[in-house]
Amino acid sequence: MENNNAPLLEMRNIKKDFFGNQVLSDINITLGPGEVLGLVGENGAGKSTLMKILFGMDVIRETGGYEGEIRLNGQVVKFATPFEALAAGIGMVHQEFSLIPGFTAAENILLNREPTKPNIVSQVFGPRLDTLDYKAISQRADQAIDKMGVKISGDMVISDMPVGHKQFTEIARELSKDQLKLLILDEPTAVLTEKEAEALLTSIRNMSAQGISVIFITHRLHEILSVCNTVVVMRDGYVVKEAPAKELDVQEITRWMVGRNVESAAAAEVRELPDAKTIMSIRKLWVDMPGETVRNIDLDIKEGEILGIGGLAGQGKLGIPNGIMGLYEAGGTVEFEGKPIPLNSPRKCLDASLAFVSEDRRGVGLLLDESLEWNVAFGAMQIQNKFLKKFGLFTWRDERAIRAVTDKYIDELKIKCTGSRQKAKELSGGNQQKVCLAKAFALQPKFLFVSEPTRGIDVGAKALVLEALKRFNREFGVTVVVISSELEELRQCCDRIAIVSGGRVAGILPATESSEAFGTLMVSQVV
Repeated sequence: MENNNAPLLEMRNIKKDFFGNQVLSDINITLGPGEVLGLVGENGAGKSTLMKILFGMDVIRETGGYEGEIRLNGQVVKFATPFEALAAGIGMVHQEFSLIPGFTAAENILLNREPTKPNIVSQVFGPRLDTLDYKAISQRADQAIDKMGVKISGDMVISDMPVGHKQFTEIARELSKDQLKLLILDEPTAVLTEKEAEALLTSIRNMSAQGISVIFITHRLHEILSVCNTVVVMRDGYVVKEAPAKELDVQEITRWMVGRNVESAAAAEVRELPDAKTIMSIRKLWVDMPGETVRNIDLDIKEGEILGIGGLAGQGKLGIPNGIMGLYEAGGTVEFEGKPIPLNSPRKCLDASLAFVSEDRRGVGLLLDESLEWNVAFGAMQIQNKFLKKFGLFTWRDERAIRAVTDKYIDELKIKCTGSRQKAKELSGGNQQKVCLAKAFALQPKFLFVSEPTRGIDVGAKALVLEALKRFNREFGVTVVVISSELEELRQCCDRIAIVSGGRVAGILPATESSEAFGTLMVSQVV
């Protein structure tokens, strides 16, 4: 029997340990119908683990389950699989996409629930041979997209979509399920532009008005305050604060999250390097990368500087490193230390001592099933024959050197893990991001591209990552190019910032320039 007076969701005294690490201790959360709950905390605070428990994810069962109880409408539930959670009306949109690239948005939205219609064969052999009703698929997908309140094309193939539209497709897929009562959004705005993020917040308000409850996990704290009824702050596996959103501000939440005051540093130690020679010269660069416009990039990068590249989503900033490093087809010319770098050849770039930390940490950055040691050392081993011992014709891995370099970066970057042998997939998103940086640092390159270094990571870890990049630049004289959607982040660590608009460089200014000056460049269309 459902109890109509009971809250929609109660999580009582939830505890969980992973591989000997206590990751959740006595978590209590209550959520009513149509309420929006903001869940915040540093990476590794336990937010994603808590949601995996609620959603019945396999990883929880495979690691010994959890303690405590979950009640839905007053009834105790214990989901063994996500299918059971879905059947009970809980949907989840994860940080990492789970879409089929070759299918359209509409096909993904109704995957495994496609409307069908009978045909001559199925009338004889049974409904399993019914034909897909494409018209009904399209209509039902459009209804879910309307429900979301954000316009995306149901006919567009996922692999051709910009990242933001993929995120909306995932949300529409959950909204197309009639029984949906509660939607968990795990970092949904990390990949969205400001405009798309605003559209998503409107969409959350729509869901709430329709009586759908939402648990919203994000590091963009102003979004939490603008859309949530209640904010729950987690730190190191505990709930340290629960309060109505209207009683909190960003500084307070940050203080609760990190247990210390995090000052958002203004542009720090900006250096002018008038005598520095040009280390990389880019001319007429174009890149064929889905969702990015790179038409005609001209850019000179000075030796030893930290150059920021900013701009609105889709205008071309992410395409620049991906094109130069050979991940997408590119044309034009790139010279490094006076010598041409052949495009469309990743190995030649690595051999020339260039390195790249991709924005796609799971797809390009990490060997998820391998240990941290293997992740940190593998690139340097493969490209530079580092961390190897030779004797005559025999070569083998220098395990001691590999462990030493991994431990060094675990310590320097404060990577939260049980040790250097832990698998990369067991770390939280922010810690995975730090492993990607460690892997690039281990190459000791002359030149480093870092794309969206703090996407989806919290305030405390952000400061640490930016500090690590600055230290790497200063101590080893490595030229660093940081590509980021967050202008303030670029102003904190860069010397100069180039703004890309319409696939071209709209202008380059010192990082000390006003936000307004950069904003003007972002919206200018370079002819």
